[in-house]
Amino acid sequence: MSDLLRLATAGSVDDGKSTLVGRLLHDTKSVLADQLDAVQRASADRGLEVPDLSLLVDGLRAEREQGITIDVAYRYFATPRRSFVLADTPGHVQYTRNTVTGASTAQLAVLLVDARNGVVEQTRRHAAVLALLGVPHLVLAVNKIDLVDYDESAFRLIAKEFTAHATALGYAESSVRTIPVSALHGDNVVDRSANTPWYDGPTLLEHLETVPVQPDPHEVPFRMPVQYVIRPRSAEYPDYRGYAGQVAAGTVSEGDEVVVLPAGLRTRVTRVDTMDGPLAEARAGRSVTLLLADDLDISRGDMIVAAESVPQPTDELDATLCWLAEKPLRPGARVLVKHGTRTVPAIVTDLASRFDEQKLSYADAPGSLQLNDIGRVLLRTAEPLPADDYTTNRRTGAFLVIDSSDGGTLAAGLVGAALPVPDDAGRRPAADEQALLTPGP
Repeated sequence: MSDLLRLATAGSVDDGKSTLVGRLLHDTKSVLADQLDAVQRASADRGLEVPDLSLLVDGLRAEREQGITIDVAYRYFATPRRSFVLADTPGHVQYTRNTVTGASTAQLAVLLVDARNGVVEQTRRHAAVLALLGVPHLVLAVNKIDLVDYDESAFRLIAKEFTAHATALGYAESSVRTIPVSALHGDNVVDRSANTPWYDGPTLLEHLETVPVQPDPHEVPFRMPVQYVIRPRSAEYPDYRGYAGQVAAGTVSEGDEVVVLPAGLRTRVTRVDTMDGPLAEARAGRSVTLLLADDLDISRGDMIVAAESVPQPTDELDATLCWLAEKPLRPGARVLVKHGTRTVPAIVTDLASRFDEQKLSYADAPGSLQLNDIGRVLLRTAEPLPADDYTTNRRTGAFLVIDSSDGGTLAAGLVGAALPVPDDAGRRPAADEQALLTPGP
């Protein structure tokens, strides 16, 4: 089992994401005394009888004033069993781009719903995004269970609907867990609640501590985009030539056979350098400088990869885009594609389809992609890119689409990724089921 879990939260506005994260930090004793004192004072100033734990997370002034999350807030905490890196992402539709950012490296996502409202449009949108990004595990936290008097039938109905939706998106039932919680009062977050005797599953923290995760991306082939060529040209290092970058995937060691793309040049690693000295092995996420056996023409934007697994550079990308810009995307658009450390001009040659995350269906040839749309596109790039399929390598199968006029990010792209479309796509609860989800007077 991995000793580190990367997780992200998602959900609709006011479902209590920040309060849930604050509760996790508070109840795992991951909050400094002065931080807690500041939250207690701010809560008292607002006339609250109990501390508003969301203030531990919502750090931006605009977030505190509006009571919403705008930016991705990263938090770090640990228990004796595991360490955690948590990305608290926004719930507003216009901040879906931040959700994509926060969940892009997650091994598990906690998706919140309000027990009074159940699964809503934004829940289905976030579930689709998480499935597309390949987040392996989902937890549905049915929050504010206290506001429906800890009603088991309301919880079971929400759990049934969400599990059906998640499995339709390609998740195995074993990868989906539903937990009734009250972030405000702490029910089933860290400590088991006496208010839900009908629930015999783990608390949220117990599940986070025990869910099996793969140490992605260490078990995939080595990939390192070259960021900078280092040549000191000093008396101490007269012949030094190193290629600096961050290991995007896999591991690299002295003696490894590698290939430099897109040229396809083969060589061998003679040393793995860092600021603290050479390493025997460097794993994904580590910034290193590689020294190679041969004097090759290598520059920023090239990629050094494992010789036994070489991606074929291509100038045609069949990819799925999460469109994140206000202005729509149309066929023929000229954009920039940033893959690793290489940025190249590209043209959208075709909009093949748009995914409807509510009905779980595809619309062919949609004509355009609007803000927050998910669509399949074909891109032709000015230069070949050594892109992997996203389903086999999340780091080098992803890219950004950039506006060539102002440098703004337009979309997150995933090479070859697609969502399944089930036979019974779009099923909604029957009228008698829906009635149980509707709050009473």
